[in-house]
Amino acid sequence: MNKSNLLLTLCGWSLLTLNACKEASESQTEEANTYQEVALDGKAEYLDSPFVTAGDRVYMVGHQDGSFPELGWHISGEMGGVWNHPIKLLDGFGLSLKTERDLIILDKADKFTNYPWGNSHDYGNVANTDLHITRTQFAPDRKQGMVVWYTLENKSTEDKSFGLNLHVYSDLMPTWLGERTDMKDGKDLVTMNKDGHLYFRDSEMEYHCIVSTNLAAIMRDSENANNFSTIESPYKGNGITALQSFNMLIPAGESKKFQVVISGSYESRAISYSENKDIRENWPEMLEAKKARLASLAKQSKLNIPDKKIEEAFEWLKYNSDWLIRDVPHIGRGITAGIPDYPWWFGVDSEYALKGYMTIGQTDIVESTIALLDSVSEAVNGNGKIIHEMSTNGAVFNPGNINETPQFASLIWEVFKWNGDKAFLERYFPTVEKGLSWLMEAQDKDGNLFPDGFGMMEIHGLDSEMIDVAAYTQRAFADAAAMAEVLGKSELEQQYRETAAKIAAKINAEFWSEEFNSFADFIGTDQQALHLIEDAIVRADTLDKPWAVEELKATRAKIKANPSATPRPFVLHHNWVVNTPMEMKIADPDKALKALDTGANYANPFGMFVTGIDRDESAGSDDGSFKGPEIFSYTGAVMTLPTAVQIVGENNYGRPDKALNYLQKMTRSFSYALPGSMYEVSPDYGMIVQAWNIYGYGVPIVQQFFGIQPMAHKKIVYIRPQMPSSWNNASLENVKVADNTISVYFEESESGEKQIRVTQTVDQWELRLELPLDNSIIYSFNEGVANETEGDTDRFSTRGKVLELKLNQK
Repeated sequence: MNKSNLLLTLCGWSLLTLNACKEASESQTEEANTYQEVALDGKAEYLDSPFVTAGDRVYMVGHQDGSFPELGWHISGEMGGVWNHPIKLLDGFGLSLKTERDLIILDKADKFTNYPWGNSHDYGNVANTDLHITRTQFAPDRKQGMVVWYTLENKSTEDKSFGLNLHVYSDLMPTWLGERTDMKDGKDLVTMNKDGHLYFRDSEMEYHCIVSTNLAAIMRDSENANNFSTIESPYKGNGITALQSFNMLIPAGESKKFQVVISGSYESRAISYSENKDIRENWPEMLEAKKARLASLAKQSKLNIPDKKIEEAFEWLKYNSDWLIRDVPHIGRGITAGIPDYPWWFGVDSEYALKGYMTIGQTDIVESTIALLDSVSEAVNGNGKIIHEMSTNGAVFNPGNINETPQFASLIWEVFKWNGDKAFLERYFPTVEKGLSWLMEAQDKDGNLFPDGFGMMEIHGLDSEMIDVAAYTQRAFADAAAMAEVLGKSELEQQYRETAAKIAAKINAEFWSEEFNSFADFIGTDQQALHLIEDAIVRADTLDKPWAVEELKATRAKIKANPSATPRPFVLHHNWVVNTPMEMKIADPDKALKALDTGANYANPFGMFVTGIDRDESAGSDDGSFKGPEIFSYTGAVMTLPTAVQIVGENNYGRPDKALNYLQKMTRSFSYALPGSMYEVSPDYGMIVQAWNIYGYGVPIVQQFFGIQPMAHKKIVYIRPQMPSSWNNASLENVKVADNTISVYFEESESGEKQIRVTQTVDQWELRLELPLDNSIIYSFNEGVANETEGDTDRFSTRGKVLELKLNQK
């Protein structure tokens, strides 16, 4: 049923028309637009695309024009609306106005504005009413509810009276995989109490949603206070639609506001009511607290650089990272992968993202996410293997791909370097130890140190010895050796170091393809390769990539002409994972530079193609886009994670200007469709908010360009900068390292004098600035700084709060 027709039907069926002309109470309302410190307006051409209003308990997804169409594919058409995981509360809501002549449905806002804390829809001057209407909403921290408020401004010189119809579309239903945890979806029922609160409940389960307004006083005085309209919901599922109608008088030149509070619980009606009451009574304070918290978050790792677009994207990605926190009672609190279709927990997404979260000081959520992944993995697998995907009801969909387990080990070491908490390391090292044992004993079938099985590329049949699994396994053993050293496990340390060294040598020797100047996608048998080639030819031909078809056929001919009885490396797909040896800094330098140059052939204006054989005519240019298929698929996609891996790899081999170029490509997606956000697939497809995006900014900017590399357990912060040549004046302030805070400032004067200034807030930590040895430079530095040269490195160190260094050419 068309929503416009539905609204007309509902208004025609309305049983409740309150003829009170009293003012709506304004004591609990606030105009969000008075907070303009950070706000971004959307584009008119993207009004018909998704947005999110995010809280850590409740979030809402709709379209920027204020409508709530069916969207999403994980639960087909159901990923929008209002969610309080592990249940959905509403498909949406709407407002219509009734004048003496017209019924006007507010279903198409003219403008969308995004804030860190919420968003607003501007419906403009509504035709034939002299009214200007806006809708604003936010979800308070740690609350199972959200607030929506409408502002109606009378732009005329006459008093105006209008009928207002509030439409609420319930859809109380379980999240994905609910059937695995005995969650059912019964018919929704609704009643209204004397205060005008709508009580929705599921007929079979303890799912509850309450929708209240601050027009309750009007409703309480009405003789028809318990009458309202209902109709079966036109959306999929067992929902129901309720209609409430009010009259409102708006004096000439004045504004009236009314709020809607939505709350819900999958445990009891009492909890839902308690949350609703708390939000109704205290939401202005909750809004101010959320604004203050996010403003504080923005000040952590505060970036100031010449490229203001990157600077702005970095700030908003901190907010994006906050939007993805999901807290579910009795299950856990952690970052989720993406909205709208991945609002639950993943192993690998977290293993990339949390490294970025540490660089922006979001340490609490890092540790709670790790605790969640570790506890569930232990319960489900019990052998150190880390899960891949888990719904918010506790059901684990995939107990783990192969790469998740080694990447977890490296995540633990990385977090420990920032928090310096030995108890943290002791807590998770047993999982690391068990995971590495499982990896080599259960997954390395031929004992060649390359585990078999799926890595990041989820292509059917691509499950032999994958390059990303090999690279992450090598890094895991190197990082586990470092952990073992800290924990005094010398025998294990030696074993892990030897294994790491062997795997690194084997990757460079056995995965390298001189023909393609690239690491191979995988090592496998001729039979495996030929099967994959046939599928790849079909894919490339379907996508009209004749160059790829020609290359694949040539590879097929070579395999048949020169068969091998043993597994060997193959370059078939040019998948982005061939760049992981550079991301992990495993590749020999000469191979790394060749491979990075090869990788540039599989990039377009927005970043790296997921699968290189999908590249199109935009590759190598600064013009291009991505048009996703009608059915969700990553085929032909350019994604932020592959681009992030390329950025990190370029920096690892001393090419910050090339790294910056890829960062600029990725930043072209920022605010492209949803203002203040960056899609998963560049520039405007897939998830509208994606967790691992912060990996592509936090790690390159904080750890590589500015060079902040902490060893918090030693109370040492290394500064090893490699600044892009165009960033001659740059700063990064308030970087959190354990209980210390680091700031780094770079400045170049017109005369060419360069200055590096590093500060810390805690005494007795060592600041150690390391620069490549350059005999053409004269250094001068502040009192208390020691200087020594070791090999090809100049080292400047202090235990004071300031390290200031000036550089001049001789």
